[in-house]
Amino acid sequence: MSRYPLIRKIYLYLFSAIGLVLVVIGIARLVTLGLKVYIFTQADVYIQYPASRPKFAPAEGPDGVVQQFIEPTKEELEEFDRKQRISNRQREAAESFGFIIVGLPLYLYHWYVIRRDKKEEINQRSLS
Repeated sequence: MSRYPLIRKIYLYLFSAIGLVLVVIGIARLVTLGLKVYIFTQADVYIQYPASRPKFAPAEGPDGVVQQFIEPTKEELEEFDRKQRISNRQREAAESFGFIIVGLPLYLYHWYVIRRDKKEEINQRSLS
């Protein structure tokens, strides 16, 4: 086996648990994302006052330019909101898949080693 079996067991179970937790978090986040997209469609809508943007227009005066502010149109605001929601959803999905991609192999490898060690331990006991 190994020189420090207790430390090895703690390590294997700890990293197996960490991998499982990452997978669970990733799946939970994907479920949350699905609920936001299909059931709670207003969950990721953020209301904020639209900002005005500057427009420079020629005018009479010493410098010849006057700065004016133009409010964004309703279509521009709706397009911004739509793109922002899509971006947030894709970011959340990417993070969730990242948790799963990292956590699943971590869990599976360490759990495989634990099971293999258990089988070896049982075989050694039966031979003795």
